[in-house]
Amino acid sequence: MAITAPTKFAHIVYRTRRFQEMLDWYSTVFSARVQYKNPALAFMTYDDEHHRFAFADMSVLQPDGSETEISDTIGVDHVGYTLGSVGDLLENYASLREKGISPYWCVHHGMTLAMYYADPDGNQMEFQVDLMDSSEDASKMMATRFDANPIGVEYDPEELLACYRAGTTPAELLSFYEGGPVSPIRGAFAKLVGSA
Repeated sequence: MAITAPTKFAHIVYRTRRFQEMLDWYSTVFSARVQYKNPALAFMTYDDEHHRFAFADMSVLQPDGSETEISDTIGVDHVGYTLGSVGDLLENYASLREKGISPYWCVHHGMTLAMYYADPDGNQMEFQVDLMDSSEDASKMMATRFDANPIGVEYDPEELLACYRAGTTPAELLSFYEGGPVSPIRGAFAKLVGSA
C-alpha cells in the first residue's frame, strides 16, 4: 500500500505559560485573529483555514508544574497536516500500520478527524481531514460546541477502517462525534471541560 502525502500544512500547536502575550504577539506578527478561546486553549488564524495556531495555557493546565499526562515543556506540542479525504486518512493509517507505525491517539475533533503520531525523537504530528466546508463553518462550530467539548471524541481506527472499506458513507462514519464522550486522554483538558 502506498503512503498518502498530506495535501497541505494545517497548523502548529504551542504549549505556553505566557498565554495572552502569545496571542498578542501572533495577532501582531501574523495579523491573526482568535477563532475560539477559553481559559486554557485558543485557536487563531490569519487566512481561510479554521486555525493555523493553537495555544495551550500551561499555567491553567499545570498551575503547579506537576507531572500530568500533558508535558510541561514549553514550545511546540505538535504540527498538523491535512490529507485529502477520510478515505485517504484511513488508508494511510493502514499503510503506515503495515510498516510498524501506529498513531498514539485517534480523535474526532468535530471540525476534523485526526490521528496523532510521534517520530523517533518524540516530535508529535497530526494527520487530519477537514470536515467543514469553510473556515466560517468551522468558526461557527467552535463558537457553539467547543465550550462543551474542545477536545473531541476518541475512536478506534481499525473499526473506522473496516466500516469505510465495507462501504459506510463518510457521514455515517463520522456521526459518533455528536453526543460522544469527551476524550479523557488529556486529563487536564478533560477536567477543565468538566468544570465548564
